[in-house]
Parts: sequence; C-alpha cells; structure tokens
Amino acid sequence: MAKALITGASSGIGRDIAKELSSRGYDVILVARNEEKLIKIKKELNNVQIIPMDISIKENCIKLHEMVGYVDILVNNAGFGVFGKFQNSDLEREIQLIQTNIVAVHILTKLFLKDMIEKNNGYILNVSSIAGHLPGPLMATYYSSKHYVYNLSVSINEELKKDKLNVKVGTLNPGPVRTNFNNVANVKFELNSLSSDYVAKYTVNQMLKGRVDITPGLTIKLVRFFAKIVPNNILSKFVYKSQKRKEG
Repeated sequence: MAKALITGASSGIGRDIAKELSSRGYDVILVARNEEKLIKIKKELNNVQIIPMDISIKENCIKLHEMVGYVDILVNNAGFGVFGKFQNSDLEREIQLIQTNIVAVHILTKLFLKDMIEKNNGYILNVSSIAGHLPGPLMATYYSSKHYVYNLSVSINEELKKDKLNVKVGTLNPGPVRTNFNNVANVKFELNSLSSDYVAKYTVNQMLKGRVDITPGLTIKLVRFFAKIVPNNILSKFVYKSQKRKEG
C-alpha cells in the first residue's frame, strides 16, 4: 500500500491532508510535537502511525528518515510565523522558525528525495505560501523562509525533469487559511480565509494529477499574478499596510 508522511500533522492543513490521503487508501505517518493531538487524530483514521517529534532539531530530521525509510508522498507542512518589526522580534523564536521552516524542509527533502530517485517514483510537497512570492515587512523572517521553500522546490523539480525521472517536488502556496497559524503568529487576516479542509482536498487532487505549483483560491491566484508585474518597492508598501491592519 502507498505510504505518505506528513509533518506538522496535528492541526490545520497538515491534519486535513492526512485525513484526505487516508480516505484514499494511503498509509499515513503523522509527525508533530503535540502527541496528544496526534493520538486524537489517530483514533479517527485507519492505517495511521504517529511520531511525536520536534523537527526543528536537525538530528531529529535525520532520525525520522532512518525510522520511516521510503515513502511515496512526503508533505513538508510544519512551520509557523512571527509577527513584528524585525529589530523588535525575538531572535530565539526567529531561529526556531528558520530551523522549522527552512532547515527541516531542506534536510527532509534531500533525504527522502534520494530514496524516491532510487525507486524512480514519488512526490514531495513543500508547503510554501503566497508570502513566498511577496516582500514581507512586519513578518520579514516568515516571508523570507517561504521564499526559500518555493525557490528550492522549483529548482529541484527542474533538475528532476531534465533527468526524466518519475519524481516531483511541488509547492503549495495558500493565502490565509483558518488554522492555528494565526494564533501562533499573533495576527488577524483581512482577506476571507479558506477552510483547511477545502485546501487539503484541492491540494491532494492537484498532487495526484501531477501538478507541482498548487495555489488554492481565485483571490490568491490574482495576488500571485500581480506580484509578478508590480515592483517590490511598491508591493512592500501595500504589504506593510495590510500587515499593520491585521496586527493582533
């Protein structure tokens, strides 16, 4: 039976992608720090393995790969944001953000990708954000982390295409989603948020069709379009005003 590993699976998009894949017959492996939430989700699904683990720690990422081995699908979903002016935000919190949003994604992508290439089969979904396509005043570290995730994924996928391999690395680029992210980052979004259940269903459908650039919602598709044609110095002003209004 096909096997999928999802990080950040205790809530929100990660949890709902796990549920969607489980409903389609995948064996799912759920990774998150909150063991209590993982146990609750396990009771709701079939064919589930849970691994309580903090993947912001490099050694845990390596250990996770050793424990699990080859998977057909890897979803790097774990991540969080920090709100505030760069000079005022907590350095240790930002370092943890970088370890989770960038370093863990980098390590897990590399390790599991090697297994997929060996079998010439597999799909890695790295969860970026519309933030990865914009400058991000007042959430500079978070926006920058998602920019890294997006560009890393696109670059790797092009290498795989050139080698004519049946392995893909895609990105999910959502806008505001009704998840616990807002509470962690201490922000309030102005735009209407999509439900994580809708985003999960849309994402899995796109993944299984082989799509590698997944952006749910017409509004966010339009934002991406304008982000390509509007200069960053102008985008920065708009993003700053938007971020300031959603301050928690």
